[in-house]
Amino acid sequence: MRTIPSSELIINDDGSIFHLHLKPEQLADIVILVGDPGRVAMVASFFDKQECSVSNREFNTVTGTYKGKRMTVLSTGIGIGNIDISVTELDALANVDFATRQEKTEKRQLTLVRLGTSGALQPDIKVGDFVFARTSVGFDGLLNYYKGRNEVCDLEIERAFMQHVGWNELLPKPYFIDADRSLLELFRDTTTEGITIAAPGFYGPQGRWVRLEPADARLNEKIESFDYHGRRITNFEMEGSALAGLAALMGHKAATICTIIAQRVALDVETDYKPFVKKMVQMALDKLASIA
Repeated sequence: MRTIPSSELIINDDGSIFHLHLKPEQLADIVILVGDPGRVAMVASFFDKQECSVSNREFNTVTGTYKGKRMTVLSTGIGIGNIDISVTELDALANVDFATRQEKTEKRQLTLVRLGTSGALQPDIKVGDFVFARTSVGFDGLLNYYKGRNEVCDLEIERAFMQHVGWNELLPKPYFIDADRSLLELFRDTTTEGITIAAPGFYGPQGRWVRLEPADARLNEKIESFDYHGRRITNFEMEGSALAGLAALMGHKAATICTIIAQRVALDVETDYKPFVKKMVQMALDKLASIA
């Protein structure tokens, strides 16, 4: 059995994992991921009780219980790179013996649900709607670095999408990865199902033009018109693809739900979106507390 070198999995002197500063016993099986470190306190304010609060850099964590169900809420900061760190370290906390630096024989499956904000790409999706990413699209290329990528991705829709938009060969190859089916069913009656793009940036990669013109000024238009057996691309965000992809490779359940705060087609945005996010958090906690 492989022993993981200390340079590959860094464990702090206090027995916590390098970036998250969490110890294995501080992690619940249900993990809510948020981007904003300040949102952790808001999510945790719903908890019946709190066991621990840990903070390092942008990674804030609270573990507690909600309606008797043990949960962890963790902030990842912005972007795909931080998801690579967060999900890898969460998996290590669950499935690596820190004493021997070897994988545990009996694996622990985590339920990882990202609650984020997003911009809509279809005119019928309104500000304040909750979109469940049945499929996440990675414009970031992260999953292409991992063995087994093709086995967990939908290669047919990838090919159809690249052909439809005339994908630029200078960009990372996009990947399409489905959310966990049981989580899709859990949230089906409280969300709108969608295909969600995770972009590796907020401006050019999402077609925004401030001073630097995007390489393909019509890319968003082509994305909006993509149709795959009646399914459309609904929204942009920045983390969900890596979460879905890494979880699938590691054997965890994962999903991304986003509150729509911008309408990219109507060129509209709601800056006072906190009430929408709070409503999404309450809904998600109630659903997750109902898991048997």
